[in-house]
Amino acid sequence: MTENMTISTERVDDIPLLLAQMERMGLPDLLDERFPTHGNWQGLSQGWLASVWLAHILSQQDHRLSHVQPWAEHCLLTLHRATGRQLCPLDFTDDRLANLLRLFSDDERWRGFEAALNRQLLRVYDLRTERVRLDTTSASGYWQVTPDGLFQFGHSKDKRPDLPQLKVLLATLDPMALPLVTNVVAGGRADDPLYCPAIKAVRSSLGCRGLLYVGDSKMASLPTRAYIHAGHDFYLTPLPEKQLPSDWQSEYLGPVHSGQVQTESISRVRSDGQLVEIATGYERRVQIEKIESERDGLVHRWQERRLVVRSLSAAKRAEDLLYKRLAQAEGELHSLNERGRGKKRPDNRQGVDAAVGAVLQHYRVGELLLVECNEQEHERVVRSYKGHPARVKSRWDFCLSVKRDEEALQRRVADLGWCVYATNQAASELSLERAVLAYREEYLIEASFGRLKGVPLSLRPLYLQRDDHAKGLVRLLGLGLRVLALLEFVVRRQLAASLHSGDGGTGDGKVGSLAGVYKGQPQAATARPTAERLLESFSDLTLSRIELAGQVLYHLTPLSKLQLRILELLGFSPGIYTKLTGDSSQPP
Repeated sequence: MTENMTISTERVDDIPLLLAQMERMGLPDLLDERFPTHGNWQGLSQGWLASVWLAHILSQQDHRLSHVQPWAEHCLLTLHRATGRQLCPLDFTDDRLANLLRLFSDDERWRGFEAALNRQLLRVYDLRTERVRLDTTSASGYWQVTPDGLFQFGHSKDKRPDLPQLKVLLATLDPMALPLVTNVVAGGRADDPLYCPAIKAVRSSLGCRGLLYVGDSKMASLPTRAYIHAGHDFYLTPLPEKQLPSDWQSEYLGPVHSGQVQTESISRVRSDGQLVEIATGYERRVQIEKIESERDGLVHRWQERRLVVRSLSAAKRAEDLLYKRLAQAEGELHSLNERGRGKKRPDNRQGVDAAVGAVLQHYRVGELLLVECNEQEHERVVRSYKGHPARVKSRWDFCLSVKRDEEALQRRVADLGWCVYATNQAASELSLERAVLAYREEYLIEASFGRLKGVPLSLRPLYLQRDDHAKGLVRLLGLGLRVLALLEFVVRRQLAASLHSGDGGTGDGKVGSLAGVYKGQPQAATARPTAERLLESFSDLTLSRIELAGQVLYHLTPLSKLQLRILELLGFSPGIYTKLTGDSSQPP
């Protein structure tokens, strides 16, 4: 007698891992505490609703509200057993998710939640607080611009000045680029005034001073530097030319070219272990004075270290571009001598001077090329014609000679690639070399922006039209950045620890690295796997529900050696997956 058998399957993938990570971070409980549920709210709590939605965003790389409920219907059993909560598809309707975003847009509540979360993560993950990095980005879209709305026209970092945008400021903790503050402001606002409020929020969250704040030249305004110094913190930022003396190149670079000061070589270790020189520089000290309030007589005075640094790679790129512009300018100047059909040549000295000046100005090489105009008079005999007698006709002509001013060219090349950093931290704590290397890690926060606006958080394109919904979504995605940063940080820290202890290799003799995270390259190992690679390694797991002869059985795709190794590095038991089948013999 044949029994009917029914089999249904669910994609499990990285969902249990993501939910376990968020639970370890304390996200669900902290969200429930800081954003209390309304008395009429029923079903899944707001903390767990946000966590499950975030798992969907990270796993599916899609933040659209309308896609969450169908996804939850297809993995309901996985969500139920991974969270240990009773839930149903109606918990994930558009209305409930939109209400969540509206709550997250409350600035006061969000600041309190973010501060509590930061303190909890520092304690749970034993993180060191020494350096905070700040930067801004913009996200553009097809929105309606309103006078006081979030979506405004402004300087676009997406290279779409024709579209309205919103602006996001992140403050992240080095070296794992863990977000500490996520501020969302109108897209038309300038960057300079955004730094002090973010620094204030960081100080409130971490409850400590003496931090080094690193930012680009937009953080270099004098009020921002004075605010950081007055709060007993430190800053490191490149100075734009408007913050430097008008003749800064002669004042700062003159002593270098004349040999009055000796520059220090700055090197870094490449990924292959080779030590290479990347820059040279020296430092000088400047007395800074900022009057905070003339009425109260509040004046801030401090000594600032100016780090005058020449990047060798930037200087080489600038030199190559300079010689390219010179060659182009020379070619256009020589072409003025050419005759031919369709080539209109100046017919007087004023026209020649105007054409030469336009070329030199366009390529910015006016003081590098010596152009000499040799005027010529040509005579030719015009034969008689129809009764007109033969005559001699004079014609004005010219010939340009172009020569490079080698001395001026060498002086220009020597001035290429220089920039000036400012810091108020003592050299004993932040040497010239350490300062340059610290600023060059700006890619850490840029990678966070890449995740936020691209894969996997996919802020762009943003499908929301309301200001409060858009602000709430950016803050939710900021929590996703924290999840990714901590997954990555913990695995890399554990791999580094295994390298020093000589234990915990990949099984193929490569201690301190992880093999198998690159698809198609099973032997390729890395000591710095990304969170995206780690999560992708769980993309082949399926939970099956089998009904046969009145019995219900569950089967989960067995975990591979790589998946078990990743869970071990993260400090999770395989129980976070095996409990999906009802086997709770291993604690999660």
